Amino acid sequence: MFLARVIGSVIATQKVASMKGSKLLTVEPMRVDPAQRDKLIGTGRTFVCVDTVGAGQGEMVLIVQGSSARMTPEVEKLPVDATIIGIIDSVNVENRVIFDAKAQG
Repeated sequence: MFLARVIGSVIATQKVASMKGSKLLTVEPMRVDPAQRDKLIGTGRTFVCVDTVGAGQGEMVLIVQGSSARMTPEVEKLPVDATIIGIIDSVNVENRVIFDAKAQG
């Protein structure tokens, strides 16, 4: 699992029938800032994920990849490699809150 921020969406009018109705979002994985460990920073990479939780632009989300991405009822029969399985409320590192969704608000 990893943390990511939703940075956009993907519209694909032509796709396999099993993917019709699936919401696709573009995310950027995040990591703890190695210099000060007091914030999350982007990795510069992007992924397309199937959204199973109703995430939106700018939200911090929890992602699973590979075979784990197909272990929820919503996507178990879909050809996916990355799935959003949660919306993050807060991240705590070394007894400090480094991300709080309410404070981003």
